[in-house]
Amino acid sequence: MPEPVLDLPDAARELYRAILEDGGRLRIADIPGDAADTVQTLLETGLLKLYASDGVLSAVNPRTVTTRIAAELRAAGTRMLVQAEEVPDLLDDLAAAYDSAPRRHDGAGATQIVHGHANIRHRVSQLVEELGNEALSLRPGGARPAEAADDIVAHARRYAEAGGTLRTIYEVAARLDGPTVRIAARLTEAGCHIRVLPVPFRQLMILDRTVAVIPAAPDDSSAAFIEDPAVVDFLVQDFETHWQQAEGVNWAALADGSTEAAAHEQVGRLLARGLTQRAIATRMGLSERTVAGHIARLRESYDAETLFQLGWQMRGARSA
Repeated sequence: MPEPVLDLPDAARELYRAILEDGGRLRIADIPGDAADTVQTLLETGLLKLYASDGVLSAVNPRTVTTRIAAELRAAGTRMLVQAEEVPDLLDDLAAAYDSAPRRHDGAGATQIVHGHANIRHRVSQLVEELGNEALSLRPGGARPAEAADDIVAHARRYAEAGGTLRTIYEVAARLDGPTVRIAARLTEAGCHIRVLPVPFRQLMILDRTVAVIPAAPDDSSAAFIEDPAVVDFLVQDFETHWQQAEGVNWAALADGSTEAAAHEQVGRLLARGLTQRAIATRMGLSERTVAGHIARLRESYDAETLFQLGWQMRGARSA
């Protein structure tokens, strides 16, 4: 484990303040050549987080950094205890700068509206660092964007390794989307729990049962950050209800096989349970024509002349 940076150079402190004044983000392309080492120091300290897919560095709350450093020092043994007790004061000046820095959102009270995808990601990033015990999310579109898969998995792994719990629900059709299946397989390997839900639901994220994030515009270009305890509690209960209704998925197995085979198997399983073609289409998020194609191939496999005969034979095969 690398030794934490306790004596942060003045150049690094000044650059961090400058980043805060510019909204808390720094594009990699805008880093001056003579500031590369200073940026690296902030990254190693944890005061900046890299989002490679966006080409952006995002400022992290110094209190989160000092908490992590203190924990590492305590774990190192009793000889470090005195130094660990001094850690919370090391970045007091930067914590004050963080608190007074301009925020790129409007709104007041228990709900704040943040505009712009980059600003939303930045605010969520800050909250994830500060509220790292539990993350609950409903993602109707699955893991997106696919090109950000490495960032998504890296951040999830870091969250889980720090002791955080992540539970996510995708729509049932996510099992048929190759990129989502591959990301989900990597996320579950990193410690996430991901289920699918066969009924419609809206996008939602809840952090530590304290802050909820929901879309505030049809195109997701704005988001509402809700801290009202009563509203957040209601949304948590709604998530838990969805979680109980959701189904577990072996994402690794799906990633190893084809999405066509996965869909074929799922249609057969639902058909054996007695669901109609229309009900299967609705449940899986497919067109009835696509489901009809799967059923036709199943009838050939079981040499069944009618749908009733096919369902009967498949139930028998499952029992056997």
